Amino acid sequence: MGRLTTHVLDATHGCPGSDIRIALYRVEGEQLEKLAEAVTNSDGRCDAPLLQGEDYRSGVYQLQFSAGAYYRAKGLKLGDQPFLDVVVLRFGIDAAQDHYHVPLLISPYSYSTYRGS
Repeated sequence: MGRLTTHVLDATHGCPGSDIRIALYRVEGEQLEKLAEAVTNSDGRCDAPLLQGEDYRSGVYQLQFSAGAYYRAKGLKLGDQPFLDVVVLRFGIDAAQDHYHVPLLISPYSYSTYRGS
């Protein structure tokens, strides 16, 4: 059964990104359909896959990570207009492949991602 998972690593503090709000959307042309919301646990992971079962199908998806709120809660001064407030990752899924894992490595001024396993 196919599924989509994610986790967040905080490069600034050298730890998992816990308590980060994540939203998942399916992209249909110019429209976004919200499919799921989650908050990362103490290991920087979601307690369940963000997408699985009948909802798991080929298409374009978007993950939104509330990085600014996370760093503010950690006590970092980001200013009124933080460089990265919400990190948006848009990617495609080929449902013929079983598992998509999309990790995020963040800091207040950069991020990186890749298709994990």
